[in-house]
Amino acid sequence: MKWTYDTRGKVGGGVLLALLGAGIPALVGAALHTDVGDPYQETRLYFGTERPDGRPPVGEREFLGFLDREITPAFPEGLTVQDGRGQWQRDGKLIRETSYEVVLLYPEKEADERGARIERIREAYEKRFQQDSVGRSDDRLTVDF
Repeated sequence: MKWTYDTRGKVGGGVLLALLGAGIPALVGAALHTDVGDPYQETRLYFGTERPDGRPPVGEREFLGFLDREITPAFPEGLTVQDGRGQWQRDGKLIRETSYEVVLLYPEKEADERGARIERIREAYEKRFQQDSVGRSDDRLTVDF
């Protein structure tokens, strides 16, 4: 009878145990420290720039003016603006456009009042720039500054 010895399983098992051993304290630590940050609401608004009447798209200067007049006063504590490229369909036609994403963070306890501000912003942009809609997504998270 010939005996063979294969160390691959033992080495692989040892590495797996070492990784699990290193990860378990981190997982336990994270579970014990769940009180970092406060409950916040995150709202992302998606502003398109193409206009349905064939006029030139909403320009950067126009958008920044809208930001200064409408959004910043409603959220003076801060926000994030990101440039984007969006696409959607109108009447079966694919429309690609420059877009802007605005990220707003606010305490969850203020969600109702802030939500009303957000709806006024959306309505103002739609009316001023002849937009079909301004997209909105909301999420709950924990935030610490």
